[in-house]
Amino acid sequence: MKTLILSLFITAAISFSLHANNNAGDVPVVDFDTFAPRLEYDNDTIYVINFWATWCAPCVREIPAFEQLYARYRDQKVKVLLVSLDFPNQMDSRVIPFIEQHNIQSEVILLDEPNANRWIPIVSEEWSGAIPATVIYSDSFRGFYEREFKYEELEEIILPLL
Repeated sequence: MKTLILSLFITAAISFSLHANNNAGDVPVVDFDTFAPRLEYDNDTIYVINFWATWCAPCVREIPAFEQLYARYRDQKVKVLLVSLDFPNQMDSRVIPFIEQHNIQSEVILLDEPNANRWIPIVSEEWSGAIPATVIYSDSFRGFYEREFKYEELEEIILPLL
């Protein structure tokens, strides 16, 4: 019984830390198994999960669209998560400075999972591994997009789901 309670407490703590808005210095580094549940929540919220990296020019160009989406819908049941695919050893030299420079308000995590061949098809069988890539889902919709977005294109997908 104590083990079950401890296990539930640890799961809740991890879940809470992954859901909290981050400040630039608070970017969690997670493995895929820790991140994977975020791909399949079953509730009345719309999830927008963008895979990006600081070295990816199309990713950098589209970040303002995700930030605008976050700002517009943060008080509604829309969650934006930016999943950095930068290397963990680049956290202080690239990721945090990027977040600070661009004043990123959306939640950011860094995915530290070297075996992309294992986790990419779990995210989507359609995914070649190229970024930017985005998963948008709700309880009645799931879409995968291996492309760069503009704000209006994101909103076109989100509005019918609200």
